[in-house]
Amino acid sequence: MPNWRRAHVPGGTFFFTLVTDQRRPIFNSQGARTILGNVIRECKSTHPFDLRAIVLLPEHLHTIWCMPEGDTNYSGRWQWIKTQFTQRWLESSGTEVTITQGRKNDGRRGVWQPKFWEHTIRDEDDFERHFDYIHWNPVKHGHVRCPEDWAWSSFPRWVRAGVYPEHWGCGDRQAPLKFDDIEETVGE
Repeated sequence: MPNWRRAHVPGGTFFFTLVTDQRRPIFNSQGARTILGNVIRECKSTHPFDLRAIVLLPEHLHTIWCMPEGDTNYSGRWQWIKTQFTQRWLESSGTEVTITQGRKNDGRRGVWQPKFWEHTIRDEDDFERHFDYIHWNPVKHGHVRCPEDWAWSSFPRWVRAGVYPEHWGCGDRQAPLKFDDIEETVGE
């Protein structure tokens, strides 16, 4: 059985990956995207964190959070987000997959994969690699030809802020950076 140790760096910066159960593309639904956005905003209002980057794909999401000084409880926030999303999704006629009795006994539903993947951002270079990886992800998965063409990403926010040029990643249709190191750790 894996040892699910989490890094607890007070005020740290973290890259996260969350995946739907059986990789079902529930985020193709506008309703699911709206529910998730509302739940994340509610969580931020009661348990603040700085959401630096996010991309929402049909069956998974990646995000970077900066935690408040002295705070390590990103797991509690994700638990709340996943639980609230699941309740609201199912109340809005969303569906779930059949799960094992063991998962039922743990109080789980068939909407999210159990757990989530977390990586502690070590330095500025590590941040930039993961930041770019998030914004390149829709292109990597073949959903669009340019990051600017994917609506469910923080990319437009960072274009407006001058961090990225509008057509970043579009010139030769190749990844703007080498992402091998990140892909090995994310395991997509």
